Amino acid sequence: MKKVGILNAHLSHVIATLGHTDLLTICDAGLPIPKQADCVDLALVPGIPSFLASFDAVISECFVEKVILAEEIKQKNPEVHQALLQRLAQLEQQQKNQIAIEYVCHEQFKQLSQNSKGFVRSGECTPYANIILTSGVPF
Repeated sequence: MKKVGILNAHLSHVIATLGHTDLLTICDAGLPIPKQADCVDLALVPGIPSFLASFDAVISECFVEKVILAEEIKQKNPEVHQALLQRLAQLEQQQKNQIAIEYVCHEQFKQLSQNSKGFVRSGECTPYANIILTSGVPF
């Protein structure tokens, strides 16, 4: 049995198979996910697990070079937005790279997410708690 890191076998597999520039979407309980998409559904009840807890688990095991957020998160969910910015700044220091942050309207975010290699669905029930990660390489 794996004793450290992500214990969810499906999520561990999705992260392990990411290649350079692959997209992974971490989302709230309401983001539409395509039927054919590889979805790791972690949602148990509203709020569990939280979006930020899911984000923290994922970034502990993958290298990120870029993220995409909905522009609306700035106004509609400033607490989660600020927490994400802090975590991304910490991740930059850990990875020793600069992580590009792109903002798009929510409709465009939903369209871009369709290109994701996988989705991680949290139990988050606050608005615009979604992020698309672009996988990087640590060399």
